[in-house]
Amino acid sequence: MEIGPGVTFAGYRIVGELGSGGMGTVYLGRHPRLPRQDAVKVLSAERSRGERFRADFLREAEIAARVRHSNLVAVHDRGEQDGRLWIAMQYVAGVNLSQLIRRGPVAPEAAVHVLTEVARGLDELHRAGLLHLDVKPANVLIDEQPGRPDRVLVTDFGIARTAEDSALATIDSGFTGTLSYAAPEQLDDGPIDHRADVYALGCTLFQMLTGVLPFVRETTGSLIYAHMHEDPPRPSAVNPLVPAGFDAVVARAMAKRPAERYGSCGELATAAQAALAGVVEPIPGRAAARGRRRGLAAAVIAVVVAGTGFAAVRLLAGNTPQPVPAASNRPVTGTIDPAYWGSYAYMAQTFPNLLPPTPYGGGYQELTGCIPIGAQSDPSWSTAVPVGQLYCVGNSDPVYSLYVTCNADRSPISPDFGISRAEGDERWSRASGSGHLFWGTGVLRGTGTVVDNRNQGVLDIYFDDPGRNFCRLAVYGNTDTGAELRANWWPNAPL
Repeated sequence: MEIGPGVTFAGYRIVGELGSGGMGTVYLGRHPRLPRQDAVKVLSAERSRGERFRADFLREAEIAARVRHSNLVAVHDRGEQDGRLWIAMQYVAGVNLSQLIRRGPVAPEAAVHVLTEVARGLDELHRAGLLHLDVKPANVLIDEQPGRPDRVLVTDFGIARTAEDSALATIDSGFTGTLSYAAPEQLDDGPIDHRADVYALGCTLFQMLTGVLPFVRETTGSLIYAHMHEDPPRPSAVNPLVPAGFDAVVARAMAKRPAERYGSCGELATAAQAALAGVVEPIPGRAAARGRRRGLAAAVIAVVVAGTGFAAVRLLAGNTPQPVPAASNRPVTGTIDPAYWGSYAYMAQTFPNLLPPTPYGGGYQELTGCIPIGAQSDPSWSTAVPVGQLYCVGNSDPVYSLYVTCNADRSPISPDFGISRAEGDERWSRASGSGHLFWGTGVLRGTGTVVDNRNQGVLDIYFDDPGRNFCRLAVYGNTDTGAELRANWWPNAPL
């Protein structure tokens, strides 16, 4: 069928086209039931053929949909219609990093901010046992927010490939990824792990700092050779405004051997932060790349036959999540940055150990994506309202979502809980204070429908002390009962 504006595809009313590539086309679509727009990627007819690819796509897109992080574009749904595979993702209004770089080199401070946010998303993807394998500026979305740091999200990780073996570039499967950012092992026949994404992120850092790719060659073969055998150029030699410390950071991130790179994207971001602060490390020596001639020939054949891919995500070998070293990207609680919360800052400051420091940061158990809701809410966060309401997204282990409701005049709040079937209630007391807890099952507040067509555990929490009695919390869990949610979340909740 012909897909275009006004056409309904997979239930979405297509608004327009957002972009296209070798694997498919991305459309802006209006959700059939919710008041939102999603980015709907429709794979090409060629990609949609083949039982094995279709089964892998549907299975692995489902796995990707479970990964929730403030720096990853959310995968909402996937399926097949009229012989075409499709996947629906969060739509982010803004520019991609490639468009930003076209304006000129990114200032080192801004480049490190973007790098750090991308690293957080990629490390979360790796912890889930997934590889991106197409990290590049075009797959980094920037939601520019005047007066506040830009939101940075990684996209195009919802198209998955099977990983029965560790070879990526073969004549049968074709090359997956974008050649300008491909790690040497992607062009060879060796094993591939999350450090391939570290390499591509190093290429992206170089391009942000200089405005050009690390390797610019006239032919495919010479570009492959450069990735496999040539040292990356020094960013400070290309752009004198770049601090010299970044030379060693890029060199290590783009080391030929995976073992000589940073162990995680978070480690790369930490090194870049140190370089920005003036730390200068010696540039690592060139990592020999012997024994790659056979891989080079195979890679050239594969690229000529298949062309470069549009997007990639791959399950790690054996579908087993591999450990990623701890980095500086874990949720941080206990601090709230009022500048990000606007007129809702008083609400966030009331629960600093529960909510993230910024609306799209990481709070307790990865709580994130906090937005104002209600008819009186202002998406810009600037307008004060008598009763503030915030909606935050949990990681579904066990919290699905959290609603914070507070009276702006700090008058005690009246009970108003969304429990359709009560299971119990109790007075609670802790070192932090006391209050009343109700639990049961109910519907997701504001939707009028039961989440996923099933009962959902709910907790309603009230406080006695004047410092918090003007607020209430409604916690919705990925559980069938409130008792289960109470047992799994309430005992250790930082309240």
